[in-house]
Amino acid sequence: MNNFEFHNPTKLIFGKDQISNIPNEIPANSKVLLAYGGGSIKKNGVYDQVINALKEYKITEFGGIEPNPHYETLMKAVKIIREEGIDFILAVGGGSVIDGVKFISAAVPFKGDNPWDILSKGLGKQLTEAIPFGTILTLPATGSEMNSGSVVTRVETQEKLAFGSPLCFPKFSILDPQVISSLPERQIANGVTDAFTHVMEQYLTYPANAPLQDRIAEGILHTLIEEGPKVLKDPNNYNAASNFMWSCTMALNGILRLGVPTDWATHMIGHELTALYGIDHARTLAIIAPNLYRVMFDNKKDKLIQYGERIWGITEGSDDERAENAIIKTVEFFHSLGIQTKISEYTDDYQQTSDIIVKRFEDRGWKGLGEKADITPEKVREIVEMSY
Repeated sequence: MNNFEFHNPTKLIFGKDQISNIPNEIPANSKVLLAYGGGSIKKNGVYDQVINALKEYKITEFGGIEPNPHYETLMKAVKIIREEGIDFILAVGGGSVIDGVKFISAAVPFKGDNPWDILSKGLGKQLTEAIPFGTILTLPATGSEMNSGSVVTRVETQEKLAFGSPLCFPKFSILDPQVISSLPERQIANGVTDAFTHVMEQYLTYPANAPLQDRIAEGILHTLIEEGPKVLKDPNNYNAASNFMWSCTMALNGILRLGVPTDWATHMIGHELTALYGIDHARTLAIIAPNLYRVMFDNKKDKLIQYGERIWGITEGSDDERAENAIIKTVEFFHSLGIQTKISEYTDDYQQTSDIIVKRFEDRGWKGLGEKADITPEKVREIVEMSY
């Protein structure tokens, strides 16, 4: 196991009817920006609960944060906060709203001329200030409610980039599994797929003599496989919804990466598919991951064999056959959730995709991705073209 440091300051408040606890978590007399997405919270009762809980605070609402939050939209919120002297942000939504609020919190006190530099120049680690914020999770998927990372899309340039900062952990996050009952099937399927791939990015690399991390990762994968279909079948199943929501949080709150190599190349490539074609983030991961495993087969074979045996019960055949069958079972699982796994199933305009992505990676100097930093632009090309 490798050396590591770990600090996660986010306070989690989990369970039924916890939104009423907001006043215990936001400092008195705060000026609060209430940030949310397309307005679904006004249909499922969450908005009314939040407004009631915030009745003693001065609130400014900011709705309309998109899936894959747009830089252009977020900068409007930055302007409002600066003009009105707002000192706390409450994100009510899924990962996109929370990611957007993380960027807003960092951009408001940013001293540079161009806040996009936080993403494009990797300045997250250099931030010295951020506006405090909390979250109310309405869509389990990304784990953003308990980590310090964010991904933002710039429409003008069709870019989707990530940043992280120790200052961008939520002060608190409220997780009420009851919100899942109102989610459409597509969003639940995306959530299961997103969390599953988050685990795989940290688990499916190479053996690092970290059996506890492996077992925790495998426990989350098993839980998603068991509970995900239950939630899809009946979103009102509170026990299944609870286990699904907690799995999504645990998949990316920092625990699994401790002391082990991590990959994240699937995400780097997948982000480009979202930026270019608007494909749901989770679905880009399901498109890219299996073919990345195939192209980087030699790197990942030992863990593919372990994964195949422990998760899917694959014990027959040669090592290569067992590893390949583990990939096949992964694709079958995505398909069982209703997730398509080819770019051509989402857009007809895909023939130049590999050229566009490879050029972007070369321009950014991304010449060696993955756990061994050996996923070159040409291997990226192979992965993408295999995904057509």
